[in-house]
This record gives sequence, C-alpha cells and structure tokens, in this order.
Amino acid sequence: MRRGKGGGHLALGRLKAGEMNKTEKAYADRLRALEYAGQILWHKFEGIKLRLADNTFYTPDFAVLAADGVMELHEVKGFWQDDARAKIKIAAAMYPFRFLAVKVRAKRDGGGWDVEEF
Repeated sequence: MRRGKGGGHLALGRLKAGEMNKTEKAYADRLRALEYAGQILWHKFEGIKLRLADNTFYTPDFAVLAADGVMELHEVKGFWQDDARAKIKIAAAMYPFRFLAVKVRAKRDGGGWDVEEF
C-alpha cells in the first residue's frame, strides 16, 4: 500500500486468487503453529466463498476449524476499508460461523495480533 494525496491508503491491486500477501503469510505461519499445538484442527487459505447477494460474494482469508469443532472464518487486515468491514458484518449476520478479523499489532506495541469478533 502507499499513501494518496489526502493521506489515505491506495490499493496497489490484489494478488491473484490463492496468493498470500506478507501479512497473510505471517498469519498462516501462526495458524500452522496453532494446528501443530492442537489448538486448531485445520485451516485453509481462501477455502470458502460465501454468497451475500446476487453477484456479491465474500471470500474470507482463512477458514479455520477450531479445536472445539466450531468453524471460524478469519479476515487478516493491515488496515480496513469500508467495503471489507461491511462485507464481514453482512456475512456474520447471514451465516452460522464465528467471524474474526485479525490485524497485525505494531512491534512497538508488543507485536502479535489483535482480534475482533463479529
């Protein structure tokens, strides 16, 4: 991402389907560690596509099967754009999954991940 004239972020274009950005790769590493530790049972990048309306879909970054058997859909963000937040809220209202937004925490703030449930 880069900054626009007004200080906002400009998207440089989404990677091809199935390709992870740097933040998603770091989160995939975390999920692999959680799976190895038995805290989750399974995960898949872009493994589920949800229909929200005619010609409107939402593909969460990760489908995750938690150790308690609950299917979770994780959205990994460096920052939020309004349309992405709207889609996850709509999906959470429509589907019986646990929806989580995961945002990388700055190293100066201790690193790790901030999690928001919808």
